[in-house]
Amino acid sequence: QVTSFQGVAVRSLCTSSPHEHPEHGRLVYKGNLAKAVLGVRFFSYSTSIFNLFMMPYIILKTGIGFESLLVQAAFYGLIGFFTFVTPVTLHVLTKGYVIRLYYKDEMDTYTAITYNAILAEKATVFHQKDVKIPDITKMFTTFYAKTKSMLVNPTLFPNPQDYNHLMGYDKSLYFNLEQEEEAGERK
Repeated sequence: QVTSFQGVAVRSLCTSSPHEHPEHGRLVYKGNLAKAVLGVRFFSYSTSIFNLFMMPYIILKTGIGFESLLVQAAFYGLIGFFTFVTPVTLHVLTKGYVIRLYYKDEMDTYTAITYNAILAEKATVFHQKDVKIPDITKMFTTFYAKTKSMLVNPTLFPNPQDYNHLMGYDKSLYFNLEQEEEAGERK
């Protein structure tokens, strides 16, 4: 590939496609809410930090004081709720949202990129055999990778076969009648 950079020819030798990652493999999924999740969590963290620094100043300067201990507890409880509980809740709800999912064919491993508590990207590597589909549909879980819940949108997979392989839908159904009869006799 030859491109021109301010009149100088530059030659680039790139052996992998733009969707290949040397460590993780081929990109099979990209979440469309990654920037929104990051933005909401960053906004929540920043308002909590701002609240922590400003509340003592506001209380000291304005002289907010309540006569009743019950009213003081309610006031500080409300401030504490929005300062601590909201960011923790957002983290718990969005920690399994998969930003990108990579697949390595030769090892049959997936690498899911998610955000951790400090908003850095975290890589979780798992095999297809580690994928468990929940028996009951859960709101923020599409599948479990080992024990970690993951959330993906099946319609965002460019190749539906990648989603089918991830979930194990491409495996042939094998029923062994003898094993079923033995399991029925044990009950």
